[in-house]
Amino acid sequence: MLSISHVSVRFGATRAVDDVTLEVPSGTVMAILGPSGCGKSSLLRAVAGLEPLASGSVSFDGADLAGVPTHRRGFAMMFQDGQLFSHLDVAGNVGYALARKGIRGALVRTEVDRLLELVGLAGYAARRPATLSGGEGQRVALARALAARPRLLLLDEPLSALDRSLRERLATDLRHVLTETRTTAMMVTHDHGDAFAVADRTAIMRAGRLVQQGATAQVWAQPVDADTARFLGVAVAPELAQP
Repeated sequence: MLSISHVSVRFGATRAVDDVTLEVPSGTVMAILGPSGCGKSSLLRAVAGLEPLASGSVSFDGADLAGVPTHRRGFAMMFQDGQLFSHLDVAGNVGYALARKGIRGALVRTEVDRLLELVGLAGYAARRPATLSGGEGQRVALARALAARPRLLLLDEPLSALDRSLRERLATDLRHVLTETRTTAMMVTHDHGDAFAVADRTAIMRAGRLVQQGATAQVWAQPVDADTARFLGVAVAPELAQP
């Protein structure tokens, strides 16, 4: 379980993340949803160890991660542009994490082939990143992240660079892969459609603060306030519309 307790992140006088407390149970996909500038990416980077905490703590399975560098947390990150290695083919990109773990030879090829089949890219091992579509590149990035066998997968707007139809299709596939592998994941997104399609649980952020969290369907069914309802694109209940 990932535990975030009273975490704040500051950039000078600006508090990007303000006293956020959140838990991500094992095997759960959590979406951190909010508009641009609400602090969701800063929270993700704090969990990864890329941003220092102004206050609070981040722990995993009960172990405080204070002082633990990013590369020793056992987490993997997937970014919106994939950030594939252009000098390596698809197999080399996916197998990179395996090589870092000391896995060599036929075992690498077997695992690479398994992961490529899992993300719907069987037969793509020899392709170069430059020949891939945006959706194919993101699938390779997902396979590479999963190859690291992370304790936690952190996804930073993984679908935002794709067009709407491809985005919807890949969101469904992403949900399937994360469920199939029982991966614990935390995804930040500004798109409520992505959150609804992918996540078991959703946390809404606004102006650095966490305003609502719960099962994804419940968050949509019972927005905590009128602003949240409008952001989610659902009708504002009469009681929420009252000043």
